[in-house]
Amino acid sequence: MLALRLTRVARPAVQLRRLTVAAASAGTAFLMLCSLGHALARPAEAAAASLHLSWCVVPLAATVYLAIAVARTDPGTRPRPGLSALGLGPGRLMAVSAATTALVSCCGTVLGLLAFLHLRGDLGGAGLPLSGEAAGVLGAGEPLPVPGTPTLLLVVPALAAGAVAFVLRPREMREPSRGFGRFTARKAHAPAGVPDAAAEGTDTARTADGTGGAVDDRARCAGESVPLSSTATPDTADRPEAPGEPGGWGGPGGTAPGRGSDLPRPAPQRTSTVGLPWGIAALATGLAVEAWADRAAGSPAASGPAAAALPGGLTADSGPVLIGWLLTALGLALAGPGLTQLCGRLLQSAQPGAVRLLAGRILMAEARRIGRPLGVVCAVASGAFALVTLQGRAAPGIGPLTALGIALVAGCSVATLLIAAVEARQDRAEVRTALRRLGAPATALRSAAALRAGALLAFFAPLTLVIADLAALPLAR
Repeated sequence: MLALRLTRVARPAVQLRRLTVAAASAGTAFLMLCSLGHALARPAEAAAASLHLSWCVVPLAATVYLAIAVARTDPGTRPRPGLSALGLGPGRLMAVSAATTALVSCCGTVLGLLAFLHLRGDLGGAGLPLSGEAAGVLGAGEPLPVPGTPTLLLVVPALAAGAVAFVLRPREMREPSRGFGRFTARKAHAPAGVPDAAAEGTDTARTADGTGGAVDDRARCAGESVPLSSTATPDTADRPEAPGEPGGWGGPGGTAPGRGSDLPRPAPQRTSTVGLPWGIAALATGLAVEAWADRAAGSPAASGPAAAALPGGLTADSGPVLIGWLLTALGLALAGPGLTQLCGRLLQSAQPGAVRLLAGRILMAEARRIGRPLGVVCAVASGAFALVTLQGRAAPGIGPLTALGIALVAGCSVATLLIAAVEARQDRAEVRTALRRLGAPATALRSAAALRAGALLAFFAPLTLVIADLAALPLAR
């Protein structure tokens, strides 16, 4: 009920994003149902029907990716101060976001089911356009299987909600894995019967008079009286560790006094270049799998009567092409943040001015946010370019279902990139305000934005063309 209320009272921009998720879910459900109808119309071609259904993995992954991007930018499910007291902590908000995603996806799958039944002619709308137009292709004379149809309809909402719940799961701050200095010493010498929470770091509490003295809370927890003279300042000589000792505040594991050395610290953020070598490896593996698929398709067994036409004129034995394309897309998605950070470094190299320096720093700061969607867009663009190249050489024409799948994947990837760009722009609002207060002209900010877009286009466009040529080269021979 809470998810339904948050969905109803959301802003128009948020509703538009959810409508894109519903539309993508409808298209994916329609494609999977069309594969089921094709199997019902041609029961003898079971292998081709299974391969048709396997090609629906690509639009399904694009839909789930779009649902994750929309859920992450939903302002209604972001943690706010005071919501935990009302029972809306991070875990509850994650559940609300997953339920909202499932609700929107279910609405989309119902629309896809209605479109499928309308094309089969099962709804009885004789006067409506396109009613029963694909009755022969979708197996209108055969009843839909009761277990299989709901299963296909529930795949998209279940995967989308599960992915959103996994991505938005609460992340608690973890304590340091290695214990050095005063943290380990106090934990080792804690009195018996005292909880760890009271024994660790409690002696750094300040006194009520604000003098900065540290009170021994361990003795207070044990029931002993603590005299006022037992308080010590950080500069006293009776500290348990000397500055030069390994456990002291001057040692390798300690910090300066009064700096909160016993507080748990969050793990350092990973740089954007962490996934670059893995992305390059996955990209090379995908291209190698596509080349191997070309050799397998050229064998005499692949040209027999069991071969069936698939998207892009591929045959039923060219299933490894899908695996190779998915590996290529995964490689570009993993390498996207690192390539974006490299683009930012190149932009601010060779004695940059203020505009180039600002544009390069912003690209480096937002590499993890916009780099991955940009890599996915490059993967989709390279796949579309390779498909168009094959169509121009020897492959047959693209069917309507193939065109729908291509449009669905391309639309989801572009929408995800636009959502990430809008989110990044909203997060930079304070930075723009501060720059304007310092006297930065508005033309400089617009020039920096245009320079970032031009640098990304100049860097990723040739890369996309090269990968598309490499992907289409073995398949076109």
